[in-house]
Amino acid sequence: MTLTFAQVMDSAGIDPLEALVIRHAYVREHGDGSAGIHGDSSDAEIMGYTSNQSANTRAFPAAPPGVWVVFLPEGGDRARLWSVVRSHGETSNDGVRRTFDLERSDQLSDLQSRLVIGWRSPRTWALKATTAARYPVMEIADAEPVRFPGFDALTLDYSQLQAVVREHRYATWRTALSSVMGIYLITDTRDGRQYVGKADGTASVLQRWTAYAANGHGGNVELKGRDPMTFRFSVLRVFDPATPTREINAAESHYKRALDSRRHGLNRN
Repeated sequence: MTLTFAQVMDSAGIDPLEALVIRHAYVREHGDGSAGIHGDSSDAEIMGYTSNQSANTRAFPAAPPGVWVVFLPEGGDRARLWSVVRSHGETSNDGVRRTFDLERSDQLSDLQSRLVIGWRSPRTWALKATTAARYPVMEIADAEPVRFPGFDALTLDYSQLQAVVREHRYATWRTALSSVMGIYLITDTRDGRQYVGKADGTASVLQRWTAYAANGHGGNVELKGRDPMTFRFSVLRVFDPATPTREINAAESHYKRALDSRRHGLNRN
């Protein structure tokens, strides 16, 4: 069975009826004098290029949908995923150029620069997603490993935490987090309230954080009912697995007092 782009979109919750698929071409300058993009273009340049469309072409829809899946050329009949962007509508149209308010989406972010599909319409650069849905997936490249920043510089939002516990590119992060016990902090960025937690005994920091990634609260009553998408995770202190539990407990109590997380935060004890 051939994997198609339809299945990829479905996995990301992208409705083909509400999406546009674009494959840019590498052209340094168009015939009308407008700047193009090339293999060394930055993300900002690609975004700017994507948001600026000709008003005198039938290739681009008059009323494009809110989701655009943007690919870059990969030679021949192949296209490599750049990003999914969301359009908040047209901001200007002078009869020559149309400008759109775009922002990058997290959808398919784990497949950026990795997903390659076959492009069966070489002369067409913008398609309805219902057409591109039939295109075959040619390649999903291994993700480039992400360097572990060190415990002192580690902060993760909830979507990043989920990526860390499941994606191959974060393998070294999982190794580091599984090797230590410690005291960690969860901050609900919506209201600033904080929860001090610990990983001790047989549970490493990775094991505790994997539980949060699974359900958002890790079994902590204080966190149930809150939206984990507003959580930020960080490490306050790490311990060797051989550290006595009483020492980790003492450190946990210290941070609860220092951050006043019992009275003004999310700790109940």
